Amino acid sequence: MSPETPAEQRLSAETILRAPKVLLHDHLDGGLRPGTVIDLAEAIGYKALPTTDPEALGRWFRDAADSGSLESYLETFAHTCGVMQTEEALVRVAAECAEDLAKDGVVYAEVRYAPELFVERGLSLEKVIEAVQVGFAQGERRAAVGGHRIRIGTLLCGMRQHARSLEIATLAVRYRDEGVVGFDIAGPEDGFPPTRNLDAFEYLRTNNAHFTIHAGEAFGLASIWEAIQHCGAERLGHGVRIIDDIETGADGKVHLGRLARYVRDTRIPLEICPSSNVQTGAATSIAEHPIGLLTRLKFRVTVNTDNRLMSGCSMSSEFAALHEAFGYGLADLQWFTINAMKSAFIDFDQRLELINTVIKPGYAALA
Repeated sequence: MSPETPAEQRLSAETILRAPKVLLHDHLDGGLRPGTVIDLAEAIGYKALPTTDPEALGRWFRDAADSGSLESYLETFAHTCGVMQTEEALVRVAAECAEDLAKDGVVYAEVRYAPELFVERGLSLEKVIEAVQVGFAQGERRAAVGGHRIRIGTLLCGMRQHARSLEIATLAVRYRDEGVVGFDIAGPEDGFPPTRNLDAFEYLRTNNAHFTIHAGEAFGLASIWEAIQHCGAERLGHGVRIIDDIETGADGKVHLGRLARYVRDTRIPLEICPSSNVQTGAATSIAEHPIGLLTRLKFRVTVNTDNRLMSGCSMSSEFAALHEAFGYGLADLQWFTINAMKSAFIDFDQRLELINTVIKPGYAALA
């Protein structure tokens, strides 16, 4: 908690939990319950898990991800992807994802995954997508029965180190009337610039489809510039390295470089994931995370979880960490939430309805 934060602005865990939240950057294969990983591994005979104790496995994922390296962080996905190779597994994981997010106060979420990672046991890409959509629908219904309403939109990812992005982009367009709201590229940034996937982005643009791009996490400004100016990204997945184009002088004055100014002026959303950024070395700590300066400069900042299992986090814990580090109150949390809702890939009238009938009244009730 910032020392200057007035006592009346200090938020309880219960208040933060009840606050309506919008999540734009969450990976399906990075958010499994540890117990589910163990159950699915047993069902298919997957023997590579480091432990079959749920609590110990959860700790293992968090510890393994605390490497300071994006490449090492990504290695933890071998286990989650390894157990998500059947329709039954995909339905279960997606349903539990929707339930878990809803219980955390998330009212709208865009959850992403790469279909090509789940075909090792013979599933087609189409079967993967359809199973995940069935799971999300199940989870939304279960959450509603429990008194938590959520809407899930799906983002399909192409892996930037592979050569299937155009294929996945065509599926994002094919399934856009069945809950798939956009496209992304994921995977290691260094050595795999977004321009390797120009054919996919051109296809999406000509079909009036939405896409975000992982950029500015492990690699710097060149990745962000390519994603925006060459590829046409509507949002930046992470985008935290835009801070490299911002200088603070000895007199305290802040100077924005041309790229940073362009990103701010055109309101390109930053899908910032604080805890994950610390784990992968994109930030040294939450207290020193660039989100503080980017928020003060009024970039379109959104707060996200990235991988809830690997980071041991939730939207509530991310908000709580920012509250402690920067003293953000309810007005700030609402600002992050409305930024995210404005930046979602669903229709304008649907975004506006959620802002006016769910988000603003929810925060007003807490205040």
